Amino acid sequence: MDRRGYIIDLGLVDYEKALDLQHRFWSKRVEEELPDVLLILEHPHVITLGRRGNRSHLVAPSEVLEGMKIPIFHVERGGDVTYHGPGQIVAYPILNLEEYGYRVIRYVDQLEEIVLRVLRDFGIEGRRDPLNRGVWVAEEKIASVGVAIKRKISLHGIALNYETDLKHFDLINACGLKEKKMTSMAKILGKRISRESVTKSLSLNFREVFKGEWEEKDIQELITDWNEHVSLGIPWKCK
Repeated sequence: MDRRGYIIDLGLVDYEKALDLQHRFWSKRVEEELPDVLLILEHPHVITLGRRGNRSHLVAPSEVLEGMKIPIFHVERGGDVTYHGPGQIVAYPILNLEEYGYRVIRYVDQLEEIVLRVLRDFGIEGRRDPLNRGVWVAEEKIASVGVAIKRKISLHGIALNYETDLKHFDLINACGLKEKKMTSMAKILGKRISRESVTKSLSLNFREVFKGEWEEKDIQELITDWNEHVSLGIPWKCK
């Protein structure tokens, strides 16, 4: 097995900065200047619309969202509208899918499989819904999947609610589904869930699904390797 890659935990990162970073990693991967990468992070409150995103699925008026300082981004991933915020682990795999067979449906299945395995590690039985992708527990959705693939390289990924304040999902019809509710690991188990335990499980299960030599890497170490302190800007700090 000669596949190799980096796993980078960014902590809490502004969505726009993380999106820019994804695109930079994508460019490096396309040019084969970088191996595959998994970015693990959380975002401050934000709403994103995918390629099928419909603003009619924003329940809260724009002035309410502005008052709450929740920005909206229309991005290239698949799917409709979703919310990201603290207490939700987001994983962005930037992979050359040609090395994994390059079948989009299989790739989405693999992302769902990672979430299902993480949930099992915590004693939660999740399920798939072929009509509504993502991962469900009973009739409530616990994780969303939305991907983009350009020049065979993946972007975006999965978002798993571990301790998310679910009230924020009332601002939208999540994934365009009016009658469905979101849930979280903390709500199901009735106890606090540590971020560290979730990211550890996610990292281990990612390695199992996407076999290869994965190395944990610090973002600053990579940027130093690239000699791109100035062009990347990095006025923000991962924490």
